[in-house]
Amino acid sequence: MSYFRELPDISAVSLLPGRQRSDERVLVKNIYKRAKLRTDIDYAVTAFDIKMIKEGERPDTMAAELYDDPELDWVIMTTNNITNLRNQWPLSNNDLHSYMLDKYGSEAALLEPHHYETPEIRDQFNRTVLKKGLIVDEDFTFSYVGLNNKTITTDKTNYDSIQASSEFTQAYKDSFILLNRKAAGPVSNFKFETKMNDAKRLIRILKPEFLGGFVADMRNIMKYETSSQYINRTTKAAYNPRETGV
Repeated sequence: MSYFRELPDISAVSLLPGRQRSDERVLVKNIYKRAKLRTDIDYAVTAFDIKMIKEGERPDTMAAELYDDPELDWVIMTTNNITNLRNQWPLSNNDLHSYMLDKYGSEAALLEPHHYETPEIRDQFNRTVLKKGLIVDEDFTFSYVGLNNKTITTDKTNYDSIQASSEFTQAYKDSFILLNRKAAGPVSNFKFETKMNDAKRLIRILKPEFLGGFVADMRNIMKYETSSQYINRTTKAAYNPRETGV
């Protein structure tokens, strides 16, 4: 990844066992120096295309296809604020399956519920009364009153109790309607992990006509300002406590 070549250096005191002097130094990359998109480009819709990462694609293969240079993979990562490739880039199907087995322990465990979500429920006027995808408890129930003043409910236990009770009038019993679907459905560990992995596939791609300006900005940001530690625009010295004994 050529990104690390873009990082400036720090002249740090050597801690290597083979050093000859106490003030001997080595050059290391300043991994704490980090660039980001200019705000005007970041918010410019016309500067980006939206791309779906295909199975097996990597930042370097995408950079080779888009920019004719696989070492510009860091451009793709920077424009999408990807700092941890393992966690923020979608896994291949085989790697995802291995990851799930390591996490959950067995094939059978992959089919167990990870959590429960609501389905979308609409009233007789096709209005949404319960949003889809809300995370709820397994026994979550839902009720609403329709235009005819009847209570529509997913709570079958309560509904059956009311219908079987002798304490309520038939008119009251008739004021309840039981929905034919539950208010909470299971989402398996497999489905959850697959959904989370697929959510990483949609990324922004900086259009090639903006590439030159972005790389130039990146290199300018990485240069050091003049200071007491300044050596040159790409190198600064780290503090050496051996020089003062502090």
